[in-house]
Amino acid sequence: MSTLQATHADPAAHLTAQDIENLGHELDAIRAEIIASRGERDAAYIRKVIDGQRKLELGSRAILLFSLFPPAWIAGTVGLSVSKIIENMEIGHNVLHGQWDWMRDNKIHSTTWEWDSASPSEMWKHSHNELHHTYTNVLGKDHDLGYGIMRVDEGQKWMPFYLAQPLWNFINACLFQYGIAAYDLEVGKHLKGRGDKEEFRRNGKKVVAKVRRHLTRDYVLHPLLSGPSAATTMTANLTANLVRNLWTHSVIMCGHFPEGVQTFERTSIEGETHGQWYLRQMLGSANISGSPLLHFMTGNLSFQIEHHLFPDLPSNRYAEIAPKVQELFQRYGLTYVSGSLPKQVASAWKKVFTLSLPNDFERKARAAVSATSICAILHRPRAGQAPIPGCYGAESSDTIRAG
Repeated sequence: MSTLQATHADPAAHLTAQDIENLGHELDAIRAEIIASRGERDAAYIRKVIDGQRKLELGSRAILLFSLFPPAWIAGTVGLSVSKIIENMEIGHNVLHGQWDWMRDNKIHSTTWEWDSASPSEMWKHSHNELHHTYTNVLGKDHDLGYGIMRVDEGQKWMPFYLAQPLWNFINACLFQYGIAAYDLEVGKHLKGRGDKEEFRRNGKKVVAKVRRHLTRDYVLHPLLSGPSAATTMTANLTANLVRNLWTHSVIMCGHFPEGVQTFERTSIEGETHGQWYLRQMLGSANISGSPLLHFMTGNLSFQIEHHLFPDLPSNRYAEIAPKVQELFQRYGLTYVSGSLPKQVASAWKKVFTLSLPNDFERKARAAVSATSICAILHRPRAGQAPIPGCYGAESSDTIRAG
């Protein structure tokens, strides 16, 4: 096991093989309890959320027909931003995980739902549900870890390309839905000449068709319907999409990048048992603490640990599950990584910057600064005294005397 921090200590080294399997059995019991209690209350919840989101989007788009007036622009943009976030996070992401398939409602089912994102549902389910959730934080297997454009572990070989990863990450955040679509298409893989070209063309056409529909709706039809407010409605749609992208990117980064989250070598999953899979999810995820409103706006992905343990359980039940999971962490001597949104975002971005540099960069920089400081304190020459080589070599003796 390797970590995202400059340490290689195994946080689960104290657990025996039997401990891990016992942990798995206890988590299975939590899962079974929730499955047995799913019912009308949960169904009513998701139907209410979907109905509310659609009304909010429709109402916001109606207000933006008059976006030439600043109050209408502000109200409409805020409403549209919120509706897009809810559609992506609490509805789309969770429906596509199959969290509501048990309702047997074809309108709210993972096999029929198409979300408001550039990546077609079927493609996203493959890269996210099948790959990311199976190989969570396994280097070289979980491509959600850095999306193929960032160095995410000190064990990865450093290349000059990574110096720009803070910039790549910021650009990816602004265009997140399109970045995810390119990632789901495995564009990088095909640029290297690998993969099925016919499948790439077929999926590429699906992505282009979906992006075209979204662009036409947000930047052509809606502005045209706004008449004199066409230009301001276009900027409102642009702003709402940007807000949604930045928010979702931040929430997702907080789930797997903050300090304390573990990454794993490929060899660590060879012969992995059910209990070990559970343990990897626990160690490879992090939560965001906050209010019920924050949890809702993150699609309950603020309970990322619980989501990775039980990705197909209804998202509205994660808050109920969390104390039970946290108690297991404590009882088995594991660290439940959680923090406020600002703290987790800052921690994730710090890691992006830190890992953009060579592993020994900070050590060498500190050593250089330390050596210079010690030299300055202990060996500063007096007037008329020659400088000690290596301390003031860049200065002439006249300059030193003048000082």
